Amino acid sequence: MNGTVGYGLVLGGLAFAAFGALVGLVSGLRRSDAGFPWVMRAVWGFAACMIGSNLVMVHALVTHDFSVRYVAQVGSRATPLVYTVVSLWSALEGSILFWGLIMGGYIAAFAYIHRKEHARYMQLALGTMLAVGVFFAFLIAGPANPWGAVSPVPADGPGPNPLLQNHVLMVIHPPMLYLGYVGMTVPFGVAVAGLLRGEIGEAWMAPLRRWTLVAWLFLSIGIILGAWWAYAVLGWGGYWAWDPVENASFLPWLTATAFMHSTMVQERKRMLKLWTLSLALASFVLTILGTFMTRSGIFNSVHSFTQSDIGPTFLVFLGVLLVLCVGLLAVRGPLLVPEGTLASPLSRESSILVNNLVFVAITFTVLLGTLYPLISEAVRGVRVSVGEPYFNKMAVPGGIAVLFLMGVGPVLPWGKPDPATLRRQFIIPAVVGLVVTAVCFAVGLRGVYPLMTFGLAGFVTVVTLRELVAPVRVRMSERKEGFVTALTTSALKAQRRFGGYVVHLGIVLIIVAVAASSAYVEHTSGTLKKGQVIELGGYQMKYLGLVSGEEAHRTYVAARVEVTSPGGKVSELKPRLNYYERSTDPIGTPGVRETPAEDLYMSLMAFSEQAGTASFNVWVFPLVGWIWWSIPLLVLGTLIALWPRRKAAVAMAGAPAVGASPLTGGDAERGAA
Repeated sequence: MNGTVGYGLVLGGLAFAAFGALVGLVSGLRRSDAGFPWVMRAVWGFAACMIGSNLVMVHALVTHDFSVRYVAQVGSRATPLVYTVVSLWSALEGSILFWGLIMGGYIAAFAYIHRKEHARYMQLALGTMLAVGVFFAFLIAGPANPWGAVSPVPADGPGPNPLLQNHVLMVIHPPMLYLGYVGMTVPFGVAVAGLLRGEIGEAWMAPLRRWTLVAWLFLSIGIILGAWWAYAVLGWGGYWAWDPVENASFLPWLTATAFMHSTMVQERKRMLKLWTLSLALASFVLTILGTFMTRSGIFNSVHSFTQSDIGPTFLVFLGVLLVLCVGLLAVRGPLLVPEGTLASPLSRESSILVNNLVFVAITFTVLLGTLYPLISEAVRGVRVSVGEPYFNKMAVPGGIAVLFLMGVGPVLPWGKPDPATLRRQFIIPAVVGLVVTAVCFAVGLRGVYPLMTFGLAGFVTVVTLRELVAPVRVRMSERKEGFVTALTTSALKAQRRFGGYVVHLGIVLIIVAVAASSAYVEHTSGTLKKGQVIELGGYQMKYLGLVSGEEAHRTYVAARVEVTSPGGKVSELKPRLNYYERSTDPIGTPGVRETPAEDLYMSLMAFSEQAGTASFNVWVFPLVGWIWWSIPLLVLGTLIALWPRRKAAVAMAGAPAVGASPLTGGDAERGAA
């Protein structure tokens, strides 16, 4: 019964998506509003079917309906309830079904929030999003169908992948990553609609910017939580290894970040229109590429799914997307004529352009290093390995350049600078940066890149804090919209600016933590008998013996280790090895002593009860926890930037608007913004 109902809902979602995509695109291209109510009905139908199918699958998992193929694949009566529900996205077919749920929710949310805006604008955007929904509904109904019947029905199943049961972060990390990936569908739909209409005014850019920021936030959280999961679960003494699947999530993050900076130039100077839309399209294409890399089985990664039949289908879809995006940019791009020019190389718009070029260079470097082994194998028949040295050699200088531009950009003015003012703006942050570098060197820190990072972090922090408290200035001589519109426009930009600088502080925190934990990490290993001590970084670790236990879904063996910190404080760590029925090899859980300054990280590698010994790997990671604790700053800054200002929006809508060509947005478009 569950299988029939769930599959029927998927087919219903496919029908709704196909109908809505056809009506929306055709009506939008004909510039007719007649189809808009039908497109909206299709959106509600698609969302309801996707949500309903996922709820039916959760019911099947919780009730252990092993007649459903996916439940037989990942279900188990011994699995705790929370991991039973989480197993919805623990394997390929369920993850695609969950993808459909999130896509239905995103499209419905976009349709509801913008339901009163221009029908032709909405029809093209929703039609494009539903066309993407057609592809994923087809996947769920066909190559990735989780609803197949099993006969004979087994009495029990193997349970989800043990790695997914080993830490609570797996309850949060995949949904955050999916919300980031799938969220890129919305800006993609708006960008395609803008190109089809040949109009890129504020009415288009406002939702494009907001929805990209929403997806960017979830993607950022997903990436950080994934790094935290790798650190807290895998026990290898790290959080980022330039793994292909890690890179797959990083690529769209880079282009989406570049896009959000580019929109500032587009909004302020009416420049970089084609470039900005290209970044929006690229972000979505890279999410599809990342999904292909994760789910095709062509990469060997702890994060990826097993071999599957959906790889060719994804490749075809990726090819169609590339042709569509390149074709739209080639045909409609010439219509997007820039209305401004770069006034000076020492201007804010120039720094943002350089910022974009650096982000794109990093994106290309990571993409090339990720795909090169596959290209080499396909062309030469030889599979090569591209490891951390390549990525670090190329990406670290790029990251330092981004940090530098984070400090320089806000100091530079829009347009031509005044040299005297520029010097005054730079002098205090530059002095602080030099002082930070000197202090770090004086306390014994070495290394060109780390010292540059810490000095630039001081420079950027001073600039950012100064910008956070800078007053809102409305210069009427630069405004043509009138007093009310100028005031509300400035307030809206100030709010976005404030949120952006809070996010910058979070990014600075991450960069400093990565630099410190990578450059100054300490490591040792050893095999201890009971009562023996191992030392590292001023810590003394005394092995006290083994303890074992049994939980509902696993058994474990843990080592009791007494830790004496450099300050004399005594605590106990229990690194352990977990044993799952489905897995032949144990899965470790490291013991971590966390402080704001550093983490003491211990992994139990092996033990011998007969000999009374245990083998450990031990690391001391300076500042590593700052990476995870940057999340509140990223969330706070993004929420500030996204928080609606109803009065301001109403005032802007009611104020006289400047007439403009269709390519820059006219009166009607400004009212819809």
